Amino acid sequence: MKILHIDSATTGAHSVTRELSAAIVAHLKTKHEDAEVTVLDLGTMPLPHLDPVSTGAIRLPADQHTDDMKAAFPAERAVLDQFLASDIVVIGAPMYNFTIPSALKSWLDRLGVPGVTFGYSEAGPTGFAGGRRVIIASSRGGAYEEGNPAEHQESLLKVFFGFIGIPDLEFIRAEKIGFGPEAREQAIADAKEAILKL
Repeated sequence: MKILHIDSATTGAHSVTRELSAAIVAHLKTKHEDAEVTVLDLGTMPLPHLDPVSTGAIRLPADQHTDDMKAAFPAERAVLDQFLASDIVVIGAPMYNFTIPSALKSWLDRLGVPGVTFGYSEAGPTGFAGGRRVIIASSRGGAYEEGNPAEHQESLLKVFFGFIGIPDLEFIRAEKIGFGPEAREQAIADAKEAILKL
């Protein structure tokens, strides 16, 4: 059993998603004592945004790689391989300005690889990255009901992972954390109760 634990919050000890993602992994470890956990902290060690070299390294066939792309390929592909080697992925994904942190988006950009994690046919797109469980620790300062036009955080994650073949994400959510200390404390407590049901 391999668990990939990803954090993306930049708020350090004040992060709700870091607290929740750690609690999720601890809970999973009680069920899978032999689990191997790999931690990827995008909040403190972000991946660079894609540029022409990294995009080419990820998406072009090897015989079309420039020297720069050839040099970049091992590190770029390692990000995808780490994800594909995991059985469970736990992602701390706070809402920043109505969407996910840009560092988390940079990580997602390395997972969407034509011919590897998705492909197209006459029937439309098909995802190839199924077979793993993805659990999202989500935090939001306000309250965002389903279909809220300002919400591009959980909805983006649902669409992206569904596209690559993982349609059934599990969300552990803490909302209204910006409504004051009592609301924040209650949101975290409720989320931790939900974790115990995973």
